[in-house]
Amino acid sequence: MFDLTGKVAVVTGGSRGLGRADCLALGRAGADVVVTDILIESDPNIQQAAEGANSALAQLFTSQHAVYSEQTSEDIRAMGRRSAAMKMDVTDRDQLAEVFAQVKKEFGSIDILVNNAGTLDHIAQIENQNDDLWERDLRVNLTGAMLCTKAVWPYMREQNWGRVIYMASVAGTLGGFGQASYSTTKAGLIGLGKSMALEGARYGITANVIAPGIIGTEAFKAGSPKMNDRMVLRTALRTAGEPEDIAHAICFLVSPEARYITGQVLTVAGGIDLFVY
Repeated sequence: MFDLTGKVAVVTGGSRGLGRADCLALGRAGADVVVTDILIESDPNIQQAAEGANSALAQLFTSQHAVYSEQTSEDIRAMGRRSAAMKMDVTDRDQLAEVFAQVKKEFGSIDILVNNAGTLDHIAQIENQNDDLWERDLRVNLTGAMLCTKAVWPYMREQNWGRVIYMASVAGTLGGFGQASYSTTKAGLIGLGKSMALEGARYGITANVIAPGIIGTEAFKAGSPKMNDRMVLRTALRTAGEPEDIAHAICFLVSPEARYITGQVLTVAGGIDLFVY
């Protein structure tokens, strides 16, 4: 739909779900794509990486062999694009610097950053919120996006062009029962995205935020069917979205057609934010 030929995109958390769909859509639009994730199939220490992430979902999908970082990169190369899968922990400052420098060296530029990596498995009402998981969610979801932006910013400023996407959630705009840490980090991403839009404007860098609703990812399907049905009925369209719905919105926001859009929150949620009865 949109022509991204010649652009180089880096997507965090690209091994599955929304991240994988984002990578594939960007490739189909013509971009070269670097798929980054803390989990890489060929990594002999992948199980330890999943455990080190302190994420129940990461451990679940690793045990089920539902990690597709390298497969996603291979799929993009089959489209005739350049692509690589690189291990990257968004909380590791030194590793971020190394990976982005490698991308710049091997691909020539870094034009698009999609901050997709995040955690989604800390569900508890406030009196039972786990302090360690609260800190983890802040570190991964919010600080991680800031660190990635900070690492890529000099490259975008130097070329006087860039597109940065932050993956928030309707939990960040509406709140989420039992999701204090998740909702807080997603609300924080909205503030970060708007601030980066202001700072980037003079350098040809736009920054926008996507707020997905109920999307049929692997994580959604691993949840309670009863709760999933309740959430779907809360949407005006009475259906869960597909990962491609988010990916297509991203392709628009990073395209030349969206050159005059920055600092905005695009809700892709089937009307879950409307008054539904």
